[in-house]
Amino acid sequence: MQQETRTTIILFGATGDLANRKLYPSIYNLFKKGKLKNNFAVVGTARRDYTHEEYRAKVKESIETSVKSAVSGELEKFLSHFYYHAVDINDRAKYKELKTVVDEVETTYNTGGNRLFYLAIAPDLFGTVSSSIKAEGLKETAGWKRLVIEKPFGHNLSSAEELNNQIRHSFHEHEIYRIDHYLGKEMVQNIEVIRFANRIFEPLWNNQYISNIQITSSETVGVEDRAGYYEKSGALKDMVQNHILQMVALIAMEPPIRLTPDEIRSEKIRALRSIRPISEDEVNHYFVRAQYCEGEVGAQPVIGYKQEENVSLNSTTETFVAGKIMIDNFRWAGVPFYIRTGKRMRKKATRIIVEFKDLPVNLYANSTTNDLPNILTIHIQPDEGMTLQLNAKQPGEEDDKVAPIALDYCQNCISGINTPEAYERLLYDCIQGDATNFTHWDEVALSWAFVDPISKVWNKDDHNLYSYRAGSIGPEESDSLLNRDGNKWWPLIHELNYNN
Repeated sequence: MQQETRTTIILFGATGDLANRKLYPSIYNLFKKGKLKNNFAVVGTARRDYTHEEYRAKVKESIETSVKSAVSGELEKFLSHFYYHAVDINDRAKYKELKTVVDEVETTYNTGGNRLFYLAIAPDLFGTVSSSIKAEGLKETAGWKRLVIEKPFGHNLSSAEELNNQIRHSFHEHEIYRIDHYLGKEMVQNIEVIRFANRIFEPLWNNQYISNIQITSSETVGVEDRAGYYEKSGALKDMVQNHILQMVALIAMEPPIRLTPDEIRSEKIRALRSIRPISEDEVNHYFVRAQYCEGEVGAQPVIGYKQEENVSLNSTTETFVAGKIMIDNFRWAGVPFYIRTGKRMRKKATRIIVEFKDLPVNLYANSTTNDLPNILTIHIQPDEGMTLQLNAKQPGEEDDKVAPIALDYCQNCISGINTPEAYERLLYDCIQGDATNFTHWDEVALSWAFVDPISKVWNKDDHNLYSYRAGSIGPEESDSLLNRDGNKWWPLIHELNYNN
């Protein structure tokens, strides 16, 4: 049952890139769809001195750039709900002034005292802002209070614990919403439905029938203007510690008792706890890292990572990671989860491949033109949908030649379906108080505990850093993770050419 969507969104970092590219268009789409009506307001804060009108003009520009279907009259009504107050994050007096503005706005729009604090700011400021919010009375309200924070949640386990302790001085765990935009993607949320609403899959979802699982998230872009951040994180911390391990948890989790946030989170945490730890001596056996060099993407020449602006010529930061994860529980013992993620690769795609085991005896083995197993592919982005690969008689052949066929479902190909943007969905979930698709502290801690030994080895050893040409599918060395188990990345390796 949906709660009443009455809320005041207090947005720290209101003039930043995230607010302009993602948050304002998402809030507008919620308004356009009637999920936010008259009883909401947005109070933006940042260091710059804007009037309410100047701020609304910036928000309008953001929406007109991102939302093609923006309607003039409707947009003006929407913008009337936006207010601005300049805040120096380190000046407590400014928070008292902000409280006065919020109190007035709440009275004007009858938002019920429900306050959503969104910190679209640098993570090292989370503790300062959250403590000031509490100290200056912004949490003192008759409605609910929720805090949304963006990744990265620290840069290792100890820093994440320190950050968490700072925030928990001001907000309880159930009030903290750690946002991971991958959990707002339609087909990521569909993983649970595919597993638990289809009789044909759940009985097969175990080590008796599944050979291996592959999770790939590749990008064609380089680091763009994020080199300052990326040099400190690399692909391991930027992608594996959060997005990739969240998908592993959703694939590996046991069926929850019921579809509530607490029960789903509990099963995800159990799955993450079951991941086999990797010792420092094992890191280079289970994981491969690489860095892109110059090449071509989409027939356009591009520079290598070390030639990017603000990147050191001696940088050992990885832009590609491939790894093998083992889950030591009754369901998954012996089934490798292969992961890979990289920048400047041939194609932008995020997908999950479930490869089923071969038949004990294949009666058509001699007549199979392509000896392929059954494969379920869940397409996350940019295409949304799934493909189930089966084997069938090749049409027109009299000698029962067998060929693979694909049963395709393309979600974003269906006319009339407009999949909400991830931030739009997650913002609405937060307003509704649904924490299902947000990251619990235990998930953050377990992910860092797994990643830290890998990061520690790579930080002190600049060996085993491979290279791959921009526009390729990554380094050849990532194949060894699968080849020694008798597996290979899908699609077939011979269909893809390395480094050319």
